[in-house]
Amino acid sequence: MARAKHQPISGKTVSPVTALHSQSPKARLAAWFKSPVAQGVKAQICEIGRRLWQRAYVDGNGGNLSVRVGADLAICTPTLMSKGFMSPADLCLVDFNGNQILGHRPRTSEIRVHLEIMRQQPRALAVCHCHSPLATAFAAAGCLPPVGLISEFEMSISIGLAPYRTPGTPEIAQLVAKLAHQHDTILMANHGLVTWSHNHLEEAYWRVETVENYCRVLLALRQLGKKPNRLTPAQLQDLLRFKQRQGFVDPRLA
Repeated sequence: MARAKHQPISGKTVSPVTALHSQSPKARLAAWFKSPVAQGVKAQICEIGRRLWQRAYVDGNGGNLSVRVGADLAICTPTLMSKGFMSPADLCLVDFNGNQILGHRPRTSEIRVHLEIMRQQPRALAVCHCHSPLATAFAAAGCLPPVGLISEFEMSISIGLAPYRTPGTPEIAQLVAKLAHQHDTILMANHGLVTWSHNHLEEAYWRVETVENYCRVLLALRQLGKKPNRLTPAQLQDLLRFKQRQGFVDPRLA
């Protein structure tokens, strides 16, 4: 299969079209789905999918991506397709009940998690789910990585852990979305990682990179066999103030 060509896209924010919703006339939705704005969203999803695949954060047809584009509408990735080889024509338009409105390929079977995050966290504009190996190892162990060690992690990540439920079910969607009120990065026990952003899809992807690199550092620390130097409470407060200015969520901000 010929590989789709993608143009690099850097941190572009696409505001939802608030006038668009699932009850808009089908012809209007179809016209918008072909518009330059919609094509830009699709191109960004394909670019982020390519990065996930290149970094081996997804395997086979695993992982999925979505971007909120209307009051109750999102563009998402299709099912049963490698995230490294998507083209804009492969993507789907769905409503917040998971009904597919447009797109010739069936939408991802795990869209409920994305949509429930967007429903319960109205600021969520984009969601990224993948199976990055080191973060998924913590998820399989049923534990969170220790915090208070690396400034970059503390400034951009608030991580939680959802218990295991069958992927694609309403139960796992509810459990993950409930954590989105306080966390932008959630380990799904025995499954993988999901992140969301109130800015753009690339930021959700950045969180995947940050968490995976952080887990790699933790393994290196263990190999060193030395006790790490933890950030002091005052240093953590400085980082939390930065997070607050950036509009990030974190239970410690309360």
